[in-house]
Amino acid sequence: MSSLLPVAPRIRPELDPEFLPAVLWNRAYRDLVARDASARAITLALVTADGKTSHHHDRILGVGHAASRHTLRYVERLVKFLLWQKGGCRLHLAGADEIAAALSPIYAPGGDRAFDHAFMGERIQRQEFGLTACAPSALPPERQAALAVGRHLDGCRIGFDLGGSDRKAAAVIDGRVVYSEEIGWDPYFQRDPAYHLEGVHDSLRRAAAHLPRVDAIGGSAAGVYVNNEVRVASLFRGVPPDEFERHIRRMFFTLQARWGGVPFEVANDGEVTALAGSMALGANAVLGISMGTSQAAGWVTPEGHITPWLNELAFAPVDYRVDAPRDEWSGDLGCGVQYFSQQGVARLAPRAGFRFPAGQPLPEQLVAVQQAMAAGDPRARAVYATIGACFGYAIAHYADFYDVRHLLVLGRVTSGEGGAVILAQAAEVLRTEFPALAERIRLHTPDEQNKRHGQAVAAASLPALRTTPSS
Repeated sequence: MSSLLPVAPRIRPELDPEFLPAVLWNRAYRDLVARDASARAITLALVTADGKTSHHHDRILGVGHAASRHTLRYVERLVKFLLWQKGGCRLHLAGADEIAAALSPIYAPGGDRAFDHAFMGERIQRQEFGLTACAPSALPPERQAALAVGRHLDGCRIGFDLGGSDRKAAAVIDGRVVYSEEIGWDPYFQRDPAYHLEGVHDSLRRAAAHLPRVDAIGGSAAGVYVNNEVRVASLFRGVPPDEFERHIRRMFFTLQARWGGVPFEVANDGEVTALAGSMALGANAVLGISMGTSQAAGWVTPEGHITPWLNELAFAPVDYRVDAPRDEWSGDLGCGVQYFSQQGVARLAPRAGFRFPAGQPLPEQLVAVQQAMAAGDPRARAVYATIGACFGYAIAHYADFYDVRHLLVLGRVTSGEGGAVILAQAAEVLRTEFPALAERIRLHTPDEQNKRHGQAVAAASLPALRTTPSS
């Protein structure tokens, strides 16, 4: 389907030469649209359960164009990206009724995007997902919001971060870290809700021991959180659904009550990462990308706010080839998690000549590649150079959806010399293919101070104090 579009990457990823950059495919399609006298305007309106609505305006080929068969793919991949960028349980499409009709069975139970239908609807928004055609005049009006959280450094605060292999907590007084601790845990397959609840409480208690009082608590964690409720998070995947509903969904309200009802805010770890980067850089329009167990992302707007968007770029497609790697969870092809995480390293390493014992965990495979890189092994360099080339094209793709000026890159995949190779190769792609973006976007990695304490300070800064704390 896509081979007829004139897509020819100038830099081909060494170990993944068939990689078909989404940004180049989209631009090839848009070039056809620009020359089509019958091209049509469309608007996609995404609506959340609480009425927040975002609009995306675009143009597509006329129905009779010789290449119009590509339009469904173009719009379907666009819908997929927008869903995982912004979230929503209702999608209205104006300007192309036949495309909406074709998309409806795709984003439905039993369709190719059944995972997205369930995830965006019942799992996150707690409403059934729906996709409908409508007239432009019938579109719900745009109604977006930013989250007025973060950058509050006054008082005695606790910041915590929950990851898949450890939980971190820090005690912060007027923005200064006076204590921090990292404790290993194994949350993924723990069935008992108390394991999670009491583990977080223990970290808070340890941090509180180093403060004269606790004025506020802020946290970051992998997953989707709406108004401090846990909606979907792999950290709690082992908890049975009924126990999740009773004890996990509102676990942070339970913890808040234990701590006397102090201001308590929790946000996705990607958003807090971007906030930490913005605070450290003294700049806004920051997109944070973390390459770790999965791919996490966060966004600080040009105005300096984080958003209620999902920004789950792990599920956003970056490779449009029809036989792209399949995400084991969502079942979709070519999504970021297969390129910019330890899963991506494990996928590419055998192509470079690495051989791992059967069943070796992915973190151990990553360590083996990192050690090989430190020893100057060209196989490891090829893995990182491939990730970097794909990432350069992905950055350009993200820039079509975010007004990004600063890109903060971090995560265990970027640790050591391999991270430098990733960034260098990504920068080379930008210079070669997208010189205007290379001038506009600055690539950053966190310094040691920000690596150690930035996330905790940013998390601790999430809640505003209700009153000025007494001394």
